[in-house]
Amino acid sequence: MALTILVRSAEGTSLPRITFDAPRIVIGRGEGCEVRLPDPSVSHRHASIRQRGSDYIVLDEGSTNGTFAGGVRLSPQAPRVVRSGDLLRVGRVWLEVRIEHAIPTKNAPLATREMALALVAEALAAEGSKTVPRVLVVKGAGAGTELALEETERAYVIGRAKSADLDLDDVDLSRRHVELARKGDSVVIRDLGSKNGSRLDDKPLPPNTDTPWRRGAILSVGNVHLACDDPVGAALDELERAADERMPANEILEPPKSDDPPPSQPPAGVPSPKASPRSSRPLSSGNPVSSRPGAWTLTDVLVAFLALAVLSLSVAGLVWLIRSG
Repeated sequence: MALTILVRSAEGTSLPRITFDAPRIVIGRGEGCEVRLPDPSVSHRHASIRQRGSDYIVLDEGSTNGTFAGGVRLSPQAPRVVRSGDLLRVGRVWLEVRIEHAIPTKNAPLATREMALALVAEALAAEGSKTVPRVLVVKGAGAGTELALEETERAYVIGRAKSADLDLDDVDLSRRHVELARKGDSVVIRDLGSKNGSRLDDKPLPPNTDTPWRRGAILSVGNVHLACDDPVGAALDELERAADERMPANEILEPPKSDDPPPSQPPAGVPSPKASPRSSRPLSSGNPVSSRPGAWTLTDVLVAFLALAVLSLSVAGLVWLIRSG
């Protein structure tokens, strides 16, 4: 039986999911986690699900905000058996566990990064922020212009030709100098056998070979310097470097209902979409405390009335004893 984990705190009708066939699955915000959740309320290594015989158990790995099974907070390193359909909460994020006959996700490390990027992109898009990688001309011909890499797997050409996706008037550029493409979660560069070559941070690029464009690196073609702006990748990196956000004691979220749209809990550090009305309702039981300090409830009035009645009877009894004596 394989283990599928769905992110129930995501927007949309298609919930992010990854299927595993492994004895241990680590859940957290860190890059090495099998389930990577870009929310600062999630610790870098928050919880783990492990196989024990024919069962799966969940353990809290000493997280800042705890791991919950339903409304019950787990003690650190105290195992709890999980069943198919159980809901777990790590920080502000709700997950659903399914134990089922399913094909494990191919290339799970890449899939978990793509899932994290998709969650961040979702939050950015909800606020109207840019999510598409852009190539910016920072020096040389065409300085200040940019090229948005809207489509994945499409080859965008940079060169001197007017038919190029980004044509630059530089005599040292070939007509078709380099190609750029979004592949997976990165942008790759391919020098097209240009006359003067291309350099990434002053390191020559081999011709006709895909080279990942490292974040922050400068691509030099002819006399033109180019930078790549990837807002989603940058936001994910920032979230992973951030310290854990400690949740307020009263910020306990109700589990999403299966027949309702899941509540949205996007990562902080990224503009968040409209909050779910359920997000502020606590799971803990008990009557709410009156918002007016010192306000009398019906119970208080009844208790006071009973106390006065007992006191009156005691005084009457004392007077009767005195008179009868």
